[in-house]
Amino acid sequence: MPADEVLTMGRTGVDLYPQQIGVSLREVRTFEKFLGGSPTNVAVAAARYGRRSAVITRTGDDPFGAWIHDALRGFGVDDRFVSPVAGPPTPVTFCEIFPPDDFPLYFYRYPKAPDLEIAAAELDLDSVRTAEIFWVTGTGLCQEPSRTATLTALRERAKAGTTVLDLDYRPMFWESREEARRWVQEALAYATVAVGNLDECFTAVGVREPRKAAAALHDMGVELAVVKQGPDGVLASRAGEEVEAPSIPIEVVNGLGAGDAFGGALCHGLLAGWELAEIMRFCNAAGAIVASRLACADAMPTEAEVRELLGSGAGRG
Repeated sequence: MPADEVLTMGRTGVDLYPQQIGVSLREVRTFEKFLGGSPTNVAVAAARYGRRSAVITRTGDDPFGAWIHDALRGFGVDDRFVSPVAGPPTPVTFCEIFPPDDFPLYFYRYPKAPDLEIAAAELDLDSVRTAEIFWVTGTGLCQEPSRTATLTALRERAKAGTTVLDLDYRPMFWESREEARRWVQEALAYATVAVGNLDECFTAVGVREPRKAAAALHDMGVELAVVKQGPDGVLASRAGEEVEAPSIPIEVVNGLGAGDAFGGALCHGLLAGWELAEIMRFCNAAGAIVASRLACADAMPTEAEVRELLGSGAGRG
């Protein structure tokens, strides 16, 4: 079997998104079921571009867990590293949708999510080492045994190929920002790429200003620093090259999957060997497309859809 082009590790679950937009969950009457979890969505996004992708995660031993296997296979994502955990249920996530920029999330991951039960002993380290891109998230560091498994995978990979740390700071998963910073900084030592928004960069390196944050990430050993700035676009810094790409104006429906679309597009562009400026424009366009749609995984665009948006003049700044 050829090595995975994109191998992600971390959260998975079921997103239950309301069919009534602009109202609280108290008033919502109907929901639609989608595949969710940031690294799972990144794997799906990469598969949409024809990349061989797989995800390392765990589910509950329940019907939702079985459905996750079905959904991954349907998207062309290899599920060979997805296993059930006896006891805790497959996580369910609800959101409220108040466009253009308010999308509260409600995570049902209690008493503990199965994807935090990934253990170092069960990892296929040969696959971790040989994947062209290995993608992990900060959330995977928030509890044991997932923390040790994530760090073990990073150490064993030893910066082979492209190793991405999605800074992915979600306060509800941590006791404090300081605790998150401690473990994210340990993981950064093994990453070649770091991706995060301004608040996530502050969590990682204590700096919010984009260029200073990128410099601090480089000081931690990262080769490519990607700092997302919301409406102000994205800053990418690599080997003395600095690129800024503007955001793409679009009518927002649900902004929750845009970052994962950005991540899958980043993987695709790095694998294709594109220039950094082209990668950032492509990533912004992919994120904009998903923000204009309701779902996350189901909304991930094809390359033709991204090219069509870019061809319209979007993202030229």
